Amino acid sequence: MVKKAVVQSRKAVVAPRKKDSVLLTGSSAPKEAAPTLESEIGAEVRRLRKSFDLTVSELGAASGISTGMLSKIENGSISPSLSTLSALAKALNVPIAGLFRETGEQRDCSFVKAGAGVRIERRGTKAGHMYDLLGHSLGGEIIVEPYLITLKADAEPYIDFRHAGVEFIYMLTGKVRYRHADRSYVLDPGDSLFFDAAGRHGPEELIKAPMTYLSIIIYPRRS
Repeated sequence: MVKKAVVQSRKAVVAPRKKDSVLLTGSSAPKEAAPTLESEIGAEVRRLRKSFDLTVSELGAASGISTGMLSKIENGSISPSLSTLSALAKALNVPIAGLFRETGEQRDCSFVKAGAGVRIERRGTKAGHMYDLLGHSLGGEIIVEPYLITLKADAEPYIDFRHAGVEFIYMLTGKVRYRHADRSYVLDPGDSLFFDAAGRHGPEELIKAPMTYLSIIIYPRRS
């Protein structure tokens, strides 16, 4: 009887998830609102206008729509009428259906199969240091470069790397003493390091080879 009561109490704690409930990650990044139909139409009108190298006033003149109205349409702040959409489609030489994006879930994505990363060979790369680029940013205001770094048995210590942005390192195999600014850290598999990449950094002592670690570098895109 006691066991049965315990089981029942445990079951009561685990509430079933509602079908429409939203699961959240542990990240504190702001939640992205689902795009509205108006914003998707506006984004497509802007994309088409720019592809024809037209200004807002030029497209407005060609479609008979005021510049103010067209700006509001591109910003997704108003819902254009069917006649307005027809005039825009005619001016842009596309069917009216062409102003509606097929899906609001079209987002940049970079997929790399295991072992298919791009081997990066830069002038000045230290001997025994192998860099495999695992993906790349396709757009946006920041650039993210994920690397799989391998330090072979003949690798040389080097602690004078400096660059813009921040860097995250996650140790996979081997053992290395890694220097950042005025401190050094012994990294074993599973250890991580996150730092300001403007400070001097790099592997200071190669303790157990071969060493592999994931390095993610993030920095602002230059305008």
